[in-house]
Amino acid sequence: MEFDFADEQPKLLMLMYGLIAFVVVVGGLLLLLDVVPAWFARRREAQLVAASASGAPLPRRSKPREGIFAIFFLLPTLLLLTIGLVVPAIRTLLLSLMNGSSTDWVGLRNYGWMFSDDSMLRVLINTLVWVVLVPVVATAFGLIYAVLVDKARFEAVAKSLIFLPMAISFVGASIIWKFVYAYRGEGDQIGLLNQIVVSLGGEPKQWLLESPLNTLLLVVIMVWIQAGFAMVVLSAAIKAIPGDIVEAARLDGVSPWQMFWQITMPSIRPALIVVAVTLTIATLKVFDIVRTATNGNYDTSVIASEMYNQAFRYGQNGQGSALAVFLFILVIPVVIYQIRNLRQQREG
Repeated sequence: MEFDFADEQPKLLMLMYGLIAFVVVVGGLLLLLDVVPAWFARRREAQLVAASASGAPLPRRSKPREGIFAIFFLLPTLLLLTIGLVVPAIRTLLLSLMNGSSTDWVGLRNYGWMFSDDSMLRVLINTLVWVVLVPVVATAFGLIYAVLVDKARFEAVAKSLIFLPMAISFVGASIIWKFVYAYRGEGDQIGLLNQIVVSLGGEPKQWLLESPLNTLLLVVIMVWIQAGFAMVVLSAAIKAIPGDIVEAARLDGVSPWQMFWQITMPSIRPALIVVAVTLTIATLKVFDIVRTATNGNYDTSVIASEMYNQAFRYGQNGQGSALAVFLFILVIPVVIYQIRNLRQQREG
């Protein structure tokens, strides 16, 4: 096969432009974060040496120069935040007020569609189910597991086993669990769940096709992945409880149940809040599991997956952008609560 330079020239030009842009961006960041601060530092050092040699008073650092010096560190971050977050957010907000082809303004019609369409109401209900179940179940499971294996003989091995799913991507975990839920009409079942049902005398089912059970089965995947995260954080919080408090409680004759509710739970409350908030935000943005397992079919779609479908599969930019804005609005109260909680802890 002969190489046609004329056909490949546009690709080569694009590659060259990309390399030049990469060099310019990386070089600019290095200039701002390394070369310029180093130049200021060398200049300041030279001034101090000269003043010390001549016996003159040491020059004071001027506040305007400190401000300029700080801008060199903040400018790359502000630039990247503007390009990667602020501009797309404003553009998405504007698109949510336009029709599907982004040619005419329709006001709040897309948001009205979100709360009036029957299929969209199912999406919102599914999202609510996810947000309620995943943080509660994953946090509870992680806490119970952390308490049970704390100071056990094989604690490290037990924690490693529950933490292993965290090393698997959401897509990989979804594929694994699709095999667990797999259905074969006749003969031996290849799905673990159906094989267990058959061995107990039951009939195999197509689990991922039955609503609302399929949504709960997808929630299981998320809990399986995130329980390890909850366990690690809460286990660290439990080990951070002062030993004198535990010993004093034991000398007072408290039962294990009282120890858990009166000593452990109040002591690890900040960690519980961090875990719950983190899992809530992650659950609101869940996309990979639904996309891989069911593609949002059979009444399993959530806001993130429906946003993708509307914008990229159906060509409805306005409705997809409205879902993105609504998802962003849902995350804001959770973030504000976390910020206020951290501020109260710092003040306390």
